[in-house]
Amino acid sequence: MRRSTAALAAVLILAACTTTQSHTFTAGFERPAPGATILVIEPDIELAVLTAAGLPEPREDWTQSARANVAEAIAAQLGERGRPVRAYAPGHSGREGQLIRLHEAVGNSILLFNYGYIALPTKEENFDWTLGPGAREIAAAQGARYALITHARGHYASTGRVVMALLFGGPVGGQQIFASLVDLHSGDIIWFNVATTGPNADMRQEEGAEALVRALLNDAPL
Repeated sequence: MRRSTAALAAVLILAACTTTQSHTFTAGFERPAPGATILVIEPDIELAVLTAAGLPEPREDWTQSARANVAEAIAAQLGERGRPVRAYAPGHSGREGQLIRLHEAVGNSILLFNYGYIALPTKEENFDWTLGPGAREIAAAQGARYALITHARGHYASTGRVVMALLFGGPVGGQQIFASLVDLHSGDIIWFNVATTGPNADMRQEEGAEALVRALLNDAPL
């Protein structure tokens, strides 16, 4: 009974709310000028269902819905701020594809070293991450100085997984998304935020994606 109660409590805690924590470039940065177009790169999102055994099975339908919902929510909310946006789907090859994969790697490093998971003396007081000079190629090709890049991964528990977690404990899933505002002239990440999602921010649904993106972009310098 204690194990089942603890597992149920874990499920409820994980689903309680959406939490965020942002960072800005330590050295200071030039805020996008009024009217400056923001290049919104197609969200890098993958969602899966956790089977009763706790193994993730990718769900392409969920993934496609989430990508579309998050992209639409970003465009709508930047529009509310008077920001013109340009949607851009770079694909998986070439320099653009490399940039997306690099953003994932750098973003995961930011989570490790700037969010307290692993102490790194050079990063304790500094937020000075960059995607490097290769970003200039996208700036030149797309005619935009700033890009907003998002990355999300999510696991949703199946009914069988919930039952097994209640009986024996174990993972019940969770969703995390992070976003970077990148100065494409320098490659510097000038703002970064991560959100752990709650039940009212399910990116598979339009309303959930809207709530999630609003929390994610709340203090973005846009």
